[in-house]
Amino acid sequence: MSPRVTAITLHRASHALEVGFDTGETFRLPCEYLRVHSPSAEVQGHGPSQRVLVPGKRDVNISAIEPVGHYGVLLRFDDGHDTGIFSWSVLHELGIKHDANWQTYLDALDAAGLNR
Repeated sequence: MSPRVTAITLHRASHALEVGFDTGETFRLPCEYLRVHSPSAEVQGHGPSQRVLVPGKRDVNISAIEPVGHYGVLLRFDDGHDTGIFSWSVLHELGIKHDANWQTYLDALDAAGLNR
């Protein structure tokens, strides 16, 4: 059974979303990280080989958080991106894999000659 979110707090000043789970885990996820790892087809494509590298989001913030049923949230970013539902399991996985995912993203930007 997937962990369920028990608390979500947007820290606008520090551009981070704090997510607490019923497992006792809490993750502080930067808005930039969430934006570039959005579960939307726009970012993920329709398969692993179609994943899109999203540069230039260092200062992105979340402008709204909208509940979607009992399983996730829609994050509206201030750059206009508002597709892709972040299910509780996606948020949990992004929290657990943050360090590895972030390093992979930074390496991909570097290899492509792009900036955050």
